[in-house]
Amino acid sequence: MTRSPDPLDGILDLPLNDLPPATLDRTRHYLLDLLGVAAGATRTPLAEHARRFAMAQHGGDRPLLFAKGRASSTGAALHGAWLIDALDAHDGQVLTKGHVGVALLPGLLALPDIEQCSGKEFLGLIALGYEVATRAGIALHATSPDYHTSGAWNALGVAAVAGRVMGLDRARLNHALGIAEFYGPRSQMMRCIDYPTMLKDGSGWGAMTGISAALLAREGFTGAPALTITAPEVAGIWQDLGERQYLHEQYLKAYPVCRWAQPAVEAVLSLPAPLPTSAEITRVEILTFHEARRLHVVHPETTEQAQYSLPWSVACALARGTVDTGAVTHLEADDIKRLASRIEIHEREDFNACFPAERWAQARLHLSDGRTLSSQPCEVLGNPHNPLSEQDIQAKYRSLAEPVLGGRSETLREVVSDLEARPLSDLLSLLGPAS
Repeated sequence: MTRSPDPLDGILDLPLNDLPPATLDRTRHYLLDLLGVAAGATRTPLAEHARRFAMAQHGGDRPLLFAKGRASSTGAALHGAWLIDALDAHDGQVLTKGHVGVALLPGLLALPDIEQCSGKEFLGLIALGYEVATRAGIALHATSPDYHTSGAWNALGVAAVAGRVMGLDRARLNHALGIAEFYGPRSQMMRCIDYPTMLKDGSGWGAMTGISAALLAREGFTGAPALTITAPEVAGIWQDLGERQYLHEQYLKAYPVCRWAQPAVEAVLSLPAPLPTSAEITRVEILTFHEARRLHVVHPETTEQAQYSLPWSVACALARGTVDTGAVTHLEADDIKRLASRIEIHEREDFNACFPAERWAQARLHLSDGRTLSSQPCEVLGNPHNPLSEQDIQAKYRSLAEPVLGGRSETLREVVSDLEARPLSDLLSLLGPAS
């Protein structure tokens, strides 16, 4: 990508067909990961609510991601982002404290014009969307005193790529981004942490808002300038568009739970095997940062509560050796409930000081024989400096997709692996209803 001095010109001019090999590879990783999460999320209660609402209230002819039925472009975007957000296993970025791909991919798939794109152009649009949305998120956090959900800023990434697909000129793109920012869901993220429900991270509304904004601008609807892009105080965030690639500064998750709980999971899993049994553990101390301590639900009754529960995540890791989709959808295991009740969460000021750029935790297991097992401080895996391996990424995808898509999951994986050499129809034909 080549640098443009103006954000709007950069969004319009950044090439889609010549991604560097490393960028192309990373974009395919995000695409595969998002599709795996979407497939796995079809097994959550939220998925059916999303499908019924999109069909009933957003009638149209766009296919729904891995679901029966059709809806309008806005409805398909809403459904797809709700679906991916239903399983908290998708990519994110530390400085935004949120997620791009969850809204970006469903937004692109919802556009009728997307079918005219090649596989290479589609990957280029994904890469562009990560650059725009990540910068918008960083800009919003830098200029607003409140911590908003991802939908507040990933809507701008969706509007930007939709504008490119629709062929909006500079003036209409400017309006589209302004509409997306103005109507974006500036919902308070910590309410979602304190009261975990299907509201999740606002990304369903973000995807729907971004598509709506581009469609409105195409028809001449006007919007105020998007301050997270055009305000003088955020100019430094945008001046390297086309030069610095935030695409390479995203993380991939190893587990389908809130990123803030995952350092604690890594901490207990770092202890020497075999881990003590539930009967041997009398108390577990988790030392972590403030935001992770807010993940307070001990005995979750819903999958949303489980995904935002540090005690439950740690108990699952201790009892099962991992945290998988079953850990956040099957909540009746007595041994995990007993362990979760024994977990205490405390803050460490040095861990607080590292947040949000770094997320750390340490674990201490107190045993019935009087011993204490202590981990070293552990950072969450999957960041650019401690990435998941290729084998980890592929294994995660298969664990999520194969139970839902069967043999189609392997075909989908193969198509994503060389999508830049294929027509996009090869991918779109594989995104129909789950088995």
